[in-house]
Amino acid sequence: MSKLFDSLKKNKFVIAGPCVIENEEMILKTAGELKKICAQLNLIFIFKASFDKANRTSVESFRGPGMEKGLAILSNVKKKLSVPVLTDIHEAHQAAPVAEVADILQIPAFLCRQTDLLVAAGRTKKIVNIKKAQFLSGNDMIHPVKKLLSTGNKEILLTERGNMYGYHNLVVDFRNLADMKKMGFPVVMDVTHSLQKPGGHGNKSGGNREYAPLISKAAVAVGVDGLFFEVHPKPEKAKSDAENQIPLPQFKKMLVASGIATTK
Repeated sequence: MSKLFDSLKKNKFVIAGPCVIENEEMILKTAGELKKICAQLNLIFIFKASFDKANRTSVESFRGPGMEKGLAILSNVKKKLSVPVLTDIHEAHQAAPVAEVADILQIPAFLCRQTDLLVAAGRTKKIVNIKKAQFLSGNDMIHPVKKLLSTGNKEILLTERGNMYGYHNLVVDFRNLADMKKMGFPVVMDVTHSLQKPGGHGNKSGGNREYAPLISKAAVAVGVDGLFFEVHPKPEKAKSDAENQIPLPQFKKMLVASGIATTK
């Protein structure tokens, strides 16, 4: 078992960062602030940002810098700040090169049933975070889990991010968190993606970040191991998920209010 995964099984943790890598300066500054906040609250911090948002609503939407440049930026985050990083992969061939940099590979919710993707991620022997699809129940996640276990990889995180409820709406059924916890792996609540309104603005998604404190408190009460937030210095200017992301200046207060944090 890796040292990081052992820590995640024993301690509360936070996964946070901008939705997508916009530029290196902003990424390094944001990661540094998030590290400081989590250290003040005695929480393990994992930095998250995507090098490619391959599932944007519109073909015209900003996707990110791409794998080569994005991984170079994430590598600098690790070297300069000494924090673990998480990023998502969308195709099986990305698993090996991304694993050379990322400490945790993330399987996007829409792709959590893609066998080749899961197997490729599992074979890297890195921690794999599987996001639960918007159309699956918590109990259904046993099947993606078994696909990863088939590779001999037991370092798995399971993340809830809401279920589709009609058009342009997601709803969190907190029973899913309890059901996934029975599988024996750390469970994460993706607070901000659960507040997304997919396609809510026609050619892009909307969101309701004002409910983030409510969702995070409820998830902590249910007993999650970690919380996941998209955090941006200026969400109104973000190039992806602008209406979901938490303003960086408000992040510490939200963590404290959620109940997951314990100040030193």
